Amino acid sequence: AAGPIALFAVADTIKDSSREAVASLKALGITPVMLTGDNQATATAIAHEAGIDEARGNLLPQDKLDAIKALQAQHGPTAMTGDGINDAPALAQADIGIAMGGGGTAQAMETADVVLMKDDLRSIPLVLRVSRQTRRVVQQNIALSLVLKLAVLGLAIPGIASLWLAVL
Repeated sequence: AAGPIALFAVADTIKDSSREAVASLKALGITPVMLTGDNQATATAIAHEAGIDEARGNLLPQDKLDAIKALQAQHGPTAMTGDGINDAPALAQADIGIAMGGGGTAQAMETADVVLMKDDLRSIPLVLRVSRQTRRVVQQNIALSLVLKLAVLGLAIPGIASLWLAVL
């Protein structure tokens, strides 16, 4: 009885940019989790290579949706990045759905809140940093506006400030 003559294994390789993106996300305080339809052994290997500590494999679209709901309950606001039709329900459930535009399906791009035009995960930490900075600037502007309005109100009560000063 002859055994197998040859065994071939094929696996996708991850981009160096993916490792860099995961490291940047972790530095920003984000906990990355891999959700995939691939088998668990492959998911674990790819996640380890990318620097992701938790990987969940063998997931159907409903399983990904349930996983996002569980992550939201555990961690709070949750983002999901995906590119396939199987990712659409989870993208819709996530607080922020991010679709990969370069090789993504129309369903994923229509469902997502954000579409990355290039399939480069390094865009995600960049967008996060810019949005956090923008939020700080908006908060500072609102605070400054309220302080100035209160100051003008304080000057208007004794009659020092005019309507024109309030408008200015």
